Amino acid sequence: MLKVFNCDLHIHTCLSPCAELDMHPKALVERALEQRLDIIAVSDHNASANVPYVMAAAAGKNICVIPAMEITTSEEVHLLALFGPLAGLQRLQEIVDRHLFGVNDEDRFGVQAIVNERGEVEGFNHQLLIGATDLPIDSLVDTIHQLGGLAIPAHIDRESFSVLSQLGFIDQSSRFDALEISKRMGIRKGRLRYPELARYAFLTSSDAHFIRDIGTATTPILLKEPTFDEIRMAVSGQNGRQILEE
Repeated sequence: MLKVFNCDLHIHTCLSPCAELDMHPKALVERALEQRLDIIAVSDHNASANVPYVMAAAAGKNICVIPAMEITTSEEVHLLALFGPLAGLQRLQEIVDRHLFGVNDEDRFGVQAIVNERGEVEGFNHQLLIGATDLPIDSLVDTIHQLGGLAIPAHIDRESFSVLSQLGFIDQSSRFDALEISKRMGIRKGRLRYPELARYAFLTSSDAHFIRDIGTATTPILLKEPTFDEIRMAVSGQNGRQILEE
């Protein structure tokens, strides 16, 4: 039987330089449970070291954690990559690491902390995670698909770091699995603003960088169970699974 699951598929941790240090795995999961979220995706900027710790913090609790990353393409487009098995994300991380350059300036951009499920600091990432990779968006989408993931341009309505702000349009041949509308606009207004994108599934998420923002924008999705494979079916409208555009 299908039922509605409350999903926030774009949440950062303290590994992202622009997120607060309180966004460590244990606190993140606790807040997500308080907000009655069923599925979350942890998507730090160009990094994924905190994802296993969030999954560990959620183990045995009534919430599903989707391994994810928010990659900055060479065009400075933010692209979400969502996976089922953690191995797909880890393989993508190896690719991103080879194509991301520069060293983080903590005074300017913030600390990039790797924190375990107990709230203990394991170390720091010194890469320039706020920067852009030299990976073009089309080739990155292909790579994500080859690794078994979903490729979703983030906050397409924003005036910076979105596929529309950077490229000006979404080509009909683009192989995106869905499009994310920012919480300030929401799906309903997004459909009115972008009628030419009707063939794509729309999602909205909190894009939380602060604990208080987790769950402030969610997407209800009709699924059989809270899994990545079910979400994959929903974004393509298969077997009754679907995104409910309330």
